[in-house]
Amino acid sequence: MTHKRRPTRNTQKTDPMHHDPVKLVHSGQNGPVSAKAVAAMVDSPDVLRVVTLLQGISTEIDNGIEPSTANPHLNMLLHLLHSHFEGRVVSPSAMVSASGVPYATGTRKLSELMDAGFIEQRPRTKSGKSVSLHPSAHLFEVFSQVADRIDRIAQDAYGGARRTDGARDYYFGGSYQPGQTMIAPPRALPQSLKLAGGLRILVHGDPTFMVMENLKRQFEQIVGTDIHQRAFSIDRLREEALRNATRSRSRYDLIAVDLPWLGEFVKKGVIRPLPDVMDVARLEPSDFHTAGWRATHWDEVPYGVPSQTTPELMFYRKDWFAEAGLEPPHTIERVIEAARHFNNPRRGRYGVAWNAARGTALGHTFMMTCAAFGQPIIDLPEIAGGYDADHLEREDFRPMLDSPRAREAAEYLMELMQFSPPDILSMSWYERVRPYAAGSVAMAYGYTLLAPYFELDKSCAAHGNTGYLPHPHGPEGAPIAPVGGYALCIPANLAEERIPDAVEALIAFTSPAAQKLYAQEGSRTAPRYSVGADPEVRRLSPIFELVDQMSWRDELQFWPRPPVPQISDIITVCGNELHDMLRGLVSPADALASAQAKAEAILRTPVT
Repeated sequence: MTHKRRPTRNTQKTDPMHHDPVKLVHSGQNGPVSAKAVAAMVDSPDVLRVVTLLQGISTEIDNGIEPSTANPHLNMLLHLLHSHFEGRVVSPSAMVSASGVPYATGTRKLSELMDAGFIEQRPRTKSGKSVSLHPSAHLFEVFSQVADRIDRIAQDAYGGARRTDGARDYYFGGSYQPGQTMIAPPRALPQSLKLAGGLRILVHGDPTFMVMENLKRQFEQIVGTDIHQRAFSIDRLREEALRNATRSRSRYDLIAVDLPWLGEFVKKGVIRPLPDVMDVARLEPSDFHTAGWRATHWDEVPYGVPSQTTPELMFYRKDWFAEAGLEPPHTIERVIEAARHFNNPRRGRYGVAWNAARGTALGHTFMMTCAAFGQPIIDLPEIAGGYDADHLEREDFRPMLDSPRAREAAEYLMELMQFSPPDILSMSWYERVRPYAAGSVAMAYGYTLLAPYFELDKSCAAHGNTGYLPHPHGPEGAPIAPVGGYALCIPANLAEERIPDAVEALIAFTSPAAQKLYAQEGSRTAPRYSVGADPEVRRLSPIFELVDQMSWRDELQFWPRPPVPQISDIITVCGNELHDMLRGLVSPADALASAQAKAEAILRTPVT
């Protein structure tokens, strides 16, 4: 199959989880919006807000002043933009009806708008006789400039607020500096996806993928077909993906793969190499955070596209630390010091929350804690900036679960038990963040995708009071933010006739503007530098800029969870053995010796 190659972008480098979205999606399929269009949208207002304002004003003028003359061009463009943002299909007859003038006049005015390059057509039937209408890049460029001027006029007339330094910078070029450009608005695919039964996706039931579900209507408008998304918990997701691989034909067009599973899924033939089905350059690989992009590779071949890059960080209460005169917990020693200081069970206050539930949850915690002490869980070669997890094809790796640094990591977890909530041994991904959000815990280890629980809920004690740090490190470790998240992959057994459209959907869902939309809807994961640099995204949360900075400092790493094919079984072993240790049933030395022996047996077993 052949694809047009897109030029590379400049990549200088109710429910508390839901809030009113800004309705923007970018398919990534139709060629880039011009640099002029991008620059025109720097620091522009919410375009939908201005569209709604103009529609209201036009209606009032048309109905309140007699005689009056309708503005068919403006009426149709506003109708088109509003419908696009709301995910509604627009037909030529609907546009003419919205013009406010007689049919023949409206038809002529619509033709003028199309000749001016403001509107694109997409066939809705094989014959091409029925079409849908969509805003063009040129319309977005022009309207964004108009919307900005209208926004400033409205502020001058009614706002009454003095401009900030950031707003003043607009006039002196400050907002045009590299790395501060806003991501271009969306356009629908030029051709609807032709997938019998619609687009089928298998995902994890986490906040980011649930945001995608909330935006299903907008994405269906972009890709031109129904979307069916099926979500599972992490362990059940892996089971379903492996079960799907045994079927003669995949039930899913795209599947979400937890990054550590990549080696297993490649060895078992679950997913396809991307170069076999697409021009990988269309994804703009240099725009992805380096660690997140490398984590989707096996033997230097990409098998998926980062859908989420969500490092695990240390969340801490800035206000509590400031009141107590304590330094932020950059090191293991400071974590223990702060946890001891804040722990007060009589007042319902505890020092720290973390993943300590048996099995997968605790297994992940132990691996990442080992990394904080400078120890990978297998004998990876040491390289500048960490360890080499790019070359895992060899089969002679040895577990390092009984090493001195792994022993230090286990003893650290034992010490944390003294300052943790009473239900710590059943805490997993979400349970650890809830008490932190509610104000009963001073610190919590958590993925950035969990931050919306308190960032978007003003009733939470942690709202506006949270600082974010890489994992606090041990004496021989260094600051590190272990990369988590998922890649979207194409199943190896997907029917050949569905692959081209699955590729188009893959690009659409992982494009910069799609990622920006997830952030605007509440997600706190951003796999791309361009998304983290977008000024609108940066205003949503400090996480985006901080994660970009961590990536530039080479603190984002995926070697703490190396995707060797046997990693899932090793995670389970660690999570079970160390849970017995935390319960006091075995000593740290015995727990690690048992985990080491079992992991050695697992690594000796070929994966097929």
